[in-house]
Amino acid sequence: MHRVLVSACLVGRRVRYDGRAKTVGDAAVDRWREEGRLVVHCPEVAGGLPVPRPPAEIEPGATAAEVLAGRARILTAAGEDVTAHFVAGARAALATARDRGVAVALLKESSPSCGLHRVYDGTFSGGTRPGEGVTARLLLEHGVAVFSENEVPAAAEHLRRLERG
Repeated sequence: MHRVLVSACLVGRRVRYDGRAKTVGDAAVDRWREEGRLVVHCPEVAGGLPVPRPPAEIEPGATAAEVLAGRARILTAAGEDVTAHFVAGARAALATARDRGVAVALLKESSPSCGLHRVYDGTFSGGTRPGEGVTARLLLEHGVAVFSENEVPAAAEHLRRLERG
């Protein structure tokens, strides 16, 4: 049975920077929970960040790949460099995915960890730009199919295809 790594905030855990959750309500996620497929993970907490915590964003114009390669940083609005926590959390997510037989990840869009299509733009103005978070990038680089919380049907279909062989 293939497992699904899911951002902890999407299943009701209050782990976001502001101490809240962003619970996704979807029958497929409910079914995966009942089937014991869900592997709940928050990369930021796994990387050692507290809840709540100051918001953090990838530097303007930089990519998750550059962060992972040590060529760019993730900063708080006050300028604190929290890159090491985000990279450690991404590595913990990958280790968890490998250990638990994860084939699919369902991650929180716009996060500097979990964003898949968009991330905050690094200006702390609320704007976003195309790009990935560091956890999403690392999982993709290692063969995990990543979907945002807005793509649950596509994730479910991908899982069905995997299991049909």
